[in-house]
Amino acid sequence: MSERANSGDVRPDASRLGRSPHRWLRRTGTSLTVVLAAAGVAGIRQFFFGAPGIGHFRDAEGRRIYVEAYDRAMSALPPPTTTRDIVTRFGSVRVYEWFSGGADGAVPVVLIPGMSSGVPMWADNLGTFLPRRRVLAFDALGDAGLSIQSVPLCSSAQQALWISEVLDELAPEGTHVVGHSFGGASAAAYAHRFPERVRSLTLLEPVFTFAYPPVRMLAWAMVSTVPFLPESWHNTALGKLGGAEFDPNDDMAKMIAAASEHFSAQLPTPSPLNDAALTSLVMPTYVAIAERDSLAGGRSAAERAHRLPNATVDIVPDTTHSLPMQAKDFLAVKLPEFWCDAERE
Repeated sequence: MSERANSGDVRPDASRLGRSPHRWLRRTGTSLTVVLAAAGVAGIRQFFFGAPGIGHFRDAEGRRIYVEAYDRAMSALPPPTTTRDIVTRFGSVRVYEWFSGGADGAVPVVLIPGMSSGVPMWADNLGTFLPRRRVLAFDALGDAGLSIQSVPLCSSAQQALWISEVLDELAPEGTHVVGHSFGGASAAAYAHRFPERVRSLTLLEPVFTFAYPPVRMLAWAMVSTVPFLPESWHNTALGKLGGAEFDPNDDMAKMIAAASEHFSAQLPTPSPLNDAALTSLVMPTYVAIAERDSLAGGRSAAERAHRLPNATVDIVPDTTHSLPMQAKDFLAVKLPEFWCDAERE
């Protein structure tokens, strides 16, 4: 296993990432950054105007457009073994499960997506986790996807609670928890409140977890989502956020654009973990921060992540906030090794 948090940053060899930085960024470099663009505006709105309500599609036609885009994006994933809708006190959660005989007895992996991206965001990662792991992935309540919220979510504690209710039913013996972006914040909230259920914690560019996003990046995020601005401005902003030209023909990009247009997300705005919360996360933890234009907080976030009691922290070269896709080959090796090491502790 790589060095622990108190030994300084671990910087992976760029050659391990499997391809050149420009190729990483080509297809998905900015597609997923729409997620945080929307999140920045939503978080600022909620900060000034109060608690969220119930996430919903604005009309039936908008839901139809989104679901068609969602289905196309989902087609890039391996077919799930099982699809379920788990009822919690906050609503019904759409969960997909992948399982093979080689995963018998292994601790399952749970994937928590970033805002507006849902389960399809894991298309580039999922296949490498499956041969030896049962994998669960779900669409977040209050956000775009096929989960259906019925009760407002007003705090990170409530975010953790509905995740707990899903996993009580599907994986009561504990899981390896992986979260990206806002999903990283939710994963950290769950681990803080239910540490005995978390065999390991992986946080990939987690926003509002160790630090606030840079003001410059939030400004570009806001430009990218203001509806009356020219499309060229939106695309420039997305390029600044993701490090590559935004591709409106990409299926993930189409799905996220449909979510931004047709879904009113209602989510509590996370706050960075305080020192007590950091020290409570005693499980093996892996934190990956983007080297460039990080929305998780960059080096300041990495430095604060070093306060975790049992963590490995990487600043991954030549990546931006879309780190799970840009560094998919690196993560395909890193995470299975990390999970095996965590199970030996």
